[in-house]
Amino acid sequence: MNWFILALIAILFWSGSDLFSKMGSKSDDPYSHWKMVMAVGCVMGVHAIFMIVTGTPFSPRDIITYLPASFCYILSMILGYAGLRYIELSVSSPVCNSSGAVAALLCFFILGETMSGIQLLGVALVCIGVFALSVIEKRKDDAQRALEGVTADKKHTHSIIAITFPLLYCLIDGLGTFVDAMLLLDEEAGTGVIAEAQANIAYELTFLLMAIFAFVYVVVIRKGTFEVSRERPKVIAALCETAGQFAYIYAIGANAIVAAPMISSYCVASLLWSRLFLKEKLTRAQYAVIAVAAVGIVILGQE
Repeated sequence: MNWFILALIAILFWSGSDLFSKMGSKSDDPYSHWKMVMAVGCVMGVHAIFMIVTGTPFSPRDIITYLPASFCYILSMILGYAGLRYIELSVSSPVCNSSGAVAALLCFFILGETMSGIQLLGVALVCIGVFALSVIEKRKDDAQRALEGVTADKKHTHSIIAITFPLLYCLIDGLGTFVDAMLLLDEEAGTGVIAEAQANIAYELTFLLMAIFAFVYVVVIRKGTFEVSRERPKVIAALCETAGQFAYIYAIGANAIVAAPMISSYCVASLLWSRLFLKEKLTRAQYAVIAVAAVGIVILGQE
């Protein structure tokens, strides 16, 4: 299976994870995000154990080998969650969603990876679509606040902290993808130190450790609860996240410089699922963004 099909699969499942995460998010539950970590970690842990039991070679040392990438991804997620306590999502998303472009630039300037002119055009259209979507979402939020007579707190829109968190997320998440490109084996180029399957298991087991930490914090220390029957959207989101991660790591291993910005367009695909399943209305501008990103993806698929 080539990198383009794998990237499409990652977009499909990660956009699905976005949808079900939104459905399972409960504003009145202060531990909702920790419960999401528990769900994702448990599903990933089960998948990792299944792969090991069914014969996929793995050594505990692989966790250490892949830890630089795992650390970047997990740290960026923590910063993303923490940042939303201080900053509005509509302010942070234009920066956060640029991490795929950051990864592509790092791969180009440091690893010397290249793309053809037509691929560059496709990547540019995808990046434009992702950034334009973020700008549209911000304007919609501003218009909604104005309609409701609500004035946004300046510290959530113009302070240093309002840009620090999304900037850190963007840079560290992009760095994680770059580290992936360095670590994953490339037999043709003779580079890398770990195969995709082992890297995926290592990441999933690391996330399982996060889930255990979250369980201890929420259930043991804070005396909270986690009932699977009440958290089904989170479990479905976790299944989608795990499937997307599995496809993602193979796509990155095959063609990081193009796959990274392409996969970042999963936030655009999330719009379609929100329209279909949550019955959210989309504006003409949002449909235009979907079209631009789709054209970019089609172009990449022709290469």
